[in-house]
Amino acid sequence: MSFNIALTGLTAVNEQLNTVSNNIANTGTTGFKSSRVDFGSLYADTQAMGVEVLGTTQNISQSGSVNRTGRNLDLAISGGGFFVTRATSGEMNYTRAGVFGTDNQNFIVNNLGSRLQGYTVDANGNIQAGTVTDLKLQSANLPARATDALEFGANLDANGAVPAVGAFSPDDPASYNSTYTTQVYDSLGREHALTQYFVKTGDNAWQVHYYMDGAQLTDGSGAAVTHDLSFGGQGILQSGQALNLSIDGVAGAEDLNITLDYTSTTQYGTDFAVHTNRASGYAAGERTGLVVEDDGRLFATYSNGERMLQGQVVLANFTNPEGLKNISGTAWQTTSASGEPLLGIPGGGQFGSLSAGSLEASNVDLTEQLVGLMEGQRNYQANTTVLSTQKELTQVLFNAI
Repeated sequence: MSFNIALTGLTAVNEQLNTVSNNIANTGTTGFKSSRVDFGSLYADTQAMGVEVLGTTQNISQSGSVNRTGRNLDLAISGGGFFVTRATSGEMNYTRAGVFGTDNQNFIVNNLGSRLQGYTVDANGNIQAGTVTDLKLQSANLPARATDALEFGANLDANGAVPAVGAFSPDDPASYNSTYTTQVYDSLGREHALTQYFVKTGDNAWQVHYYMDGAQLTDGSGAAVTHDLSFGGQGILQSGQALNLSIDGVAGAEDLNITLDYTSTTQYGTDFAVHTNRASGYAAGERTGLVVEDDGRLFATYSNGERMLQGQVVLANFTNPEGLKNISGTAWQTTSASGEPLLGIPGGGQFGSLSAGSLEASNVDLTEQLVGLMEGQRNYQANTTVLSTQKELTQVLFNAI
């Protein structure tokens, strides 16, 4: 009987050494999770039969250290969750190894060609939450966008006097109180200078004149375009909060239609000062890079300083993550024990935030594994000693016959 008991011990220790060996071999593997072997005693009624391996437990809940790499598509999860990837065979896999890049079609893929999953955007750049699919970056340059809105806020000096000169002229600073120029863009992405001249016309009353590239703006009848602003006794704008400004196209560009918003403009007894000058529109730009936010949103950056939303990475979690099945490539697949994946965005609920330009290291504690290796060696030697002793006793018995 002792032969069989010692044999079960050798078999169990051998399984333990295999697991320890695998852990040590993957000490440097990105996103790897260590495992341990769980033993259980064997009995037949009350007769001891040795030991058996009950199973292997993965240490998934313990994160590895996050190390900076500086590479934009190296992603680490700080907290719970797994990246979702779709293999070339169509199977969904789950991984903590965030080494991603792009293929020749601009899909975001890992080293095995599996495509990262997430939410895409519509034509207006809005996230399409609920539809999880392959994430793909747009390779085209960013087309120019004409200015269609200008949010302008300033303080007009209540101490200012009504100009003494009879008529307004941009060439005569005495004919206006303040001026400010904003850069706007036409449909071809060319810059233009939109200049506003503020003229005080009475108590709490102002008139604005408009010039673009030094030319006065006129309406359809040829009259100069002006806009009146009226303030209350507390310096708050009472009328003239908005103006729709129509400007004929220049040298082949489409006509400009700009909505000016003066809502935040005030009139107090302090110097003229602009606090808001926010115009839409931009010139065409070439893609220069990629930025990944901690909530998983992907932005392409362009040479004109703009950035465009490309999609959002989704993460998966499970009721029982330790029930996942290991597969090659430092990834897992679902089983009946793990349950179906629960999807969400990084930083929400049970999902950790993303750290771009970083990778999660293996969570293997090398010192712990080496101690386990020594324990396994000792246990293996002890079981072989049992076999050797039993053999000698049996030999003594045979010699006595």
